[in-house]
Amino acid sequence: MEISSSLRLNLTGPTESPEARSQRYCAAIDMAVYADQHGFTLVNLEEHHVADNGWLPSPLTMAAAIAARTETVGIGIMALLASLYDPVRLAEDIAVIDLISKGRLTFIAGMGYRDIEFHAMNKPFKERGVWMDHVLETLLSAWQDEPFEYKGRMINVTPKPFSRPHPMFLVGGMSKPAARRAARLGLPFAPPVANPPLEAYYYQQLEKYGKEGFAYAPPDDFTLLFIDEDPDKAWAEVGHCFLNEVIEYSAWKTAGIDRPLEFNSQTVEELRAEGRYEIITPDECLQRYLERENFSATLHPLVGGMPLDRAWQCMELYCDKVVAPLLKR
Repeated sequence: MEISSSLRLNLTGPTESPEARSQRYCAAIDMAVYADQHGFTLVNLEEHHVADNGWLPSPLTMAAAIAARTETVGIGIMALLASLYDPVRLAEDIAVIDLISKGRLTFIAGMGYRDIEFHAMNKPFKERGVWMDHVLETLLSAWQDEPFEYKGRMINVTPKPFSRPHPMFLVGGMSKPAARRAARLGLPFAPPVANPPLEAYYYQQLEKYGKEGFAYAPPDDFTLLFIDEDPDKAWAEVGHCFLNEVIEYSAWKTAGIDRPLEFNSQTVEELRAEGRYEIITPDECLQRYLERENFSATLHPLVGGMPLDRAWQCMELYCDKVVAPLLKR
């Protein structure tokens, strides 16, 4: 039986000592290795800056570390805030990771919406759309085999990536300009939540520009999973970890921007009722694979400062009591 599962690593959590934070980052890499050894499809990273809870700010560095320790699992960055980078340096860094991983790196190029992140990275917030165009156009030119003109001079960015014609990436966003950008560049479009009218607009723009592509959004029933033999007890003991992440993320709410996993929950009970973060038993997870066509589990074991022993317990329960029985079928 084919099993699709992913591991989410965003390293959120309350402030810890440098020693504890080091252990958490090293555990994340070890979990990526464990996921690789147990047939996971994807290890998914994220990016945010100047977050009070320490959201992963360096997904490329983490992706390189994971690439060096793993062999087959895909490595995704969902999303890489492309508009915060120097485009030539970004092209170089992605090419190096793509070479190390032998083509296992994918990412969603996100534009970003928090002005404090643009301020911290010394990038223009009000001109972020124009800068996003510049970054993506430069990436595509830099990964070609021939030199190209950049700011009035010819340059040849090396090394070239392993993946040809370039590493796999999608353009994120929830607006018509984002859909037009993806279509104009002939790139896949990835809104964070399903939006049929916007996806139809993207396909119209593909036809206008004479390009090919596709749109992808998470399924409506997408949830983040934590595996435990006693969900009620687990919610009582570690539910605050999930709440840590939600309160931080929801504090970044921006008018006019629709974001997944943004809630008004202020208590563990309210968050549990939302149903997007779930603690389920191994048996329940196994049944979802057996009963739902194309089901894919997304594990989030290190959510919000989860104690490392509980995080590892989640991983081991999933692999021993869900993956192993499925592989025997």
